[in-house]
Amino acid sequence: MSDKEVILTQDGLKKLEDELEMLKSVKRREVAERIKVAIGYGDISENSEYEDAKNEQAFIEGRIITLEKLLRNARIINSDEIVTDIVSIGATVIVEDMEFGDTMEYTIVGSAESNPSQNKISNESPVGKAILGKQKGTTVDVSVPAGGVIQYKILEIKK
Repeated sequence: MSDKEVILTQDGLKKLEDELEMLKSVKRREVAERIKVAIGYGDISENSEYEDAKNEQAFIEGRIITLEKLLRNARIINSDEIVTDIVSIGATVIVEDMEFGDTMEYTIVGSAESNPSQNKISNESPVGKAILGKQKGTTVDVSVPAGGVIQYKILEIKK
């Protein structure tokens, strides 16, 4: 079974590379030092500092493996690939909620990079799926997990 392609923008790539570097160069050393200090306390069978450090070490090593896999399977979206005539990954889209008249601005990114609090939504999310490939002026129906449908009108597509 092949690994799933991970779509990233240049910013997303940089963030993942920076996190990987920090985990490998800083966090690994910190947790190794914590383990060393905890072993110095004596009997490790009942040593909570040792257990905590080993758990953190396992988490860090798991995250490193995950990041390396993401980066190995990454396809980078360059700014010259982003078009403004249809919604594509990497594009920023302004939509209007047809029921309430609210406007929202979203950047469409791959799932590894999505962060709704920063208005970066995945191409695999309900809104992302609904607007991907659509043109300015199009009204789309978005099925929401809570049930029901929200209508959005695409007002603007930009890089």
